[in-house]
Amino acid sequence: MKSKNKSEETKYIAKEARYENMTYKRSGKSGVLLPAISIGLWHNFGFVDDINNGRSILRTAFDLGITHFDLANNYGPPPGSAETNFGTIFKQDFKPYRDELFIATKAGYGMWPGPYGDFGSRKFLISSLDQSLKRMGLDYVDIFYHHRPDPNTPLEETMGALADIVRQGKALYAGISNYGPEETKKAAKLLMELKVPFILNQVRYSMFDRWVEDGLLDTLEVNGVGCIAFSPLAQGMLTDRYLKGIPENSRAGNESVFLNAETVNANINKIQRLNTIAEKRGQKLSQMAIAWILRQPQVASVLVGASSSNQLKENVKALDCLDFSEQELTLIEGIIRQSIP
Repeated sequence: MKSKNKSEETKYIAKEARYENMTYKRSGKSGVLLPAISIGLWHNFGFVDDINNGRSILRTAFDLGITHFDLANNYGPPPGSAETNFGTIFKQDFKPYRDELFIATKAGYGMWPGPYGDFGSRKFLISSLDQSLKRMGLDYVDIFYHHRPDPNTPLEETMGALADIVRQGKALYAGISNYGPEETKKAAKLLMELKVPFILNQVRYSMFDRWVEDGLLDTLEVNGVGCIAFSPLAQGMLTDRYLKGIPENSRAGNESVFLNAETVNANINKIQRLNTIAEKRGQKLSQMAIAWILRQPQVASVLVGASSSNQLKENVKALDCLDFSEQELTLIEGIIRQSIP
């Protein structure tokens, strides 16, 4: 299956002032600085999507100083198509800027039939990355993640594979995703012993999903590893999309596997009250939700998806107001935990 649309051939020249307004944060104790907001290609970059729109989003991202593009082997649909489309866009627009980009991909979810196309074996991780590099037209990625813990493969094998991938020059840094505190601690120890730069754990984190605060952020701090947060807007709940109910063409309105009407209705009161605080701060709810995550010192970057360039620009405006007063934080905490009427 091929891309739905052929990308236009207009030459892209990045804005000279692209680094003037972006905030950059250090990832753990590494030498890597990441943009406070990074662009994720989980949605809107598959063969079912308009590649010209994806191209516009990535151009806008880089012009805004977003240097980190986040992919995975299974992003699409179909799986692999986001990397293929990115490879097309990279060749046309970003090849001259390769050294200014921090490109990520991952492996850990099912990609092909049989016993070697899923989870965390050495066989799967190395084979998957080789496929990803071919799809994207890259010699290496800046960071390669194991996408999820594998309960059946020894962690030594999985981390050993990441170490060899780095030593082979196919990735500059190693990362993990969706690992809890204990798994992260063990992974960090193994990678430290292997003398491999381990710099990020990519995890789900939002005002409505705070599991990382129960030990993981502290574990990352102790081990000098950064956190990069995905789904910061709780699949769209922390936006103005659902303030007046559930639109028919929304994710919840279509009963997506990621969000349903029941979940939105259970949180609508919180959403509306949080929006009131955001308005008083001169922000949209989505912007406040991103800023709220970035206040955590362990968080190096927040991954956002975007369906348009304008949506991405709106999200980046979160950086215009990152500070919170103690009163604001108390009010937000009370609303989230429903302890303030």
